[in-house]
Amino acid sequence: MPPTQTAAVIRRIEPVGAYHRLTLDAPAAATADVRPGHFGALAIGGPSSATLLRRAFSIHRADPTAGTVEFIFAEHGAGTRALARHHPGDTVDLIAPLGTPFPLDGGPQRAVLVGGGYGSAPMATLAEAILARGGQVAFVLGAATADRLFGVAEARALSPHVHVVTDDGSAGERGRVTGPLPAAMAAIDATDVHSCGPMPMLKAVTALAAAAGARSHTAVEEAMACGTGLCMSCVLPVTGPDGVTRFLRSCTSGPVFDGTTVRWDDAGTLPADLEGAAAMTPYAPKETDPA
Repeated sequence: MPPTQTAAVIRRIEPVGAYHRLTLDAPAAATADVRPGHFGALAIGGPSSATLLRRAFSIHRADPTAGTVEFIFAEHGAGTRALARHHPGDTVDLIAPLGTPFPLDGGPQRAVLVGGGYGSAPMATLAEAILARGGQVAFVLGAATADRLFGVAEARALSPHVHVVTDDGSAGERGRVTGPLPAAMAAIDATDVHSCGPMPMLKAVTALAAAAGARSHTAVEEAMACGTGLCMSCVLPVTGPDGVTRFLRSCTSGPVFDGTTVRWDDAGTLPADLEGAAAMTPYAPKETDPA
């Protein structure tokens, strides 16, 4: 279904570790068509606010029965700090669901789900969808510190294969998500690796997945000013099936991309061999990818 714009009422806003969980009453957006990897774009300020641009957040959960949509966010700048100071009963303008979600077609997956910080927000519902289709899942969840982990309890309720890592060793193993990832893939003979988090993490995860012969599906964290494909602020250099690199909009062609097609080292630059921008084509796994 197409996204809807609605005046969503805040039902709850509560701390969860270093983050905030935002629950909105938004029946028009909370439909059965919301899939893991979709996101919503929130207008933080009112009509007279100097905070003009929307803020994009992955949808953590959407409940069609309750008519609610949940987001997990961190306070990074003026916009997210302002959002954190909202209260139940306040209204925010929401456009959702947006973007291209994680691919689930093509038969049961044996998938490792990798989340960095609050990039883990869509991973529990993604795991539930994979398990409902007869697949298997493992998790690798990482963050800088213990309070910046998210979704560990949900992951452990869904899989016996859960690896937790922190940069400082305050929870789980000390290190990065790339440390336990090969073991996690081997444990379930992974066909797919789904990841969401910082761009350097996605680059490293893609390299390991490709080396193991697994497909890499990455939800990129690019700044999005509109969320609808109009402003071109979130473009990434992506190589197409014809071998040509074009700019693709992260908000419409993504945020989920085949990680092997993203030119990670050229993100934020204008590559010399770039051939313009492509149409807003949603990501689909290549036919040559493993089943």
